Amino acid sequence: MTSLYLVRHGETDWNAARRIQGRTDIPLNDTGRAQALATGRLLATREWDGIYASPLSRARETAEIIAAQIALPAPGIIDAIAERNYGEAEGLGFHEVDAIYAGDVPGRESHEEVVERALPALTELAAAHPGEAIVVVTHGGVIRAVLNHLTPDVNHGPIANGSIHSVRMTEGEFRLVEFNDPLDALAAETATGALDLQNAIERREDTTAH
Repeated sequence: MTSLYLVRHGETDWNAARRIQGRTDIPLNDTGRAQALATGRLLATREWDGIYASPLSRARETAEIIAAQIALPAPGIIDAIAERNYGEAEGLGFHEVDAIYAGDVPGRESHEEVVERALPALTELAAAHPGEAIVVVTHGGVIRAVLNHLTPDVNHGPIANGSIHSVRMTEGEFRLVEFNDPLDALAAETATGALDLQNAIERREDTTAH
């Protein structure tokens, strides 16, 4: 049995402005660094066996801040858990996407395509760490796609910056342990009022899907 704790990176200026980031490599802002520190301090209440991150700087820096708090070396990098590619929507605001694209956005990955690359990478990671507890810092779009795949009949709420979502692999299969794991309490307390507005395009798609 291996436990993975999926952590969304801290806030960036594009998160705060409600702009779609996708693969665009936007760094953390000061709020995001504070969120990463708070999450790291919360995670430090437990013992951890490893930490990994998406290659995008906002996830990598979040993981580096967390690693320092939980006394682990620099995070390993997993390319397959980079954020969903939003194609021509990257850099646009939520309302701009609605105004420009009536249907699908050219170049945007589907949720299924995200799962097809991310879930095997997470499965491989879990298999390499049997019986361990691993922190994985990734992105809202990736966490959303994976959790929707594991629990297709559940409409999960917003995935806040710095939030933690636990999954467990048993006998080769993942199951969701908890969305917004209780470990997430401190991160929720430090959230800004804008967090429930972030990644609005993700929530719009989830609403229509469920």
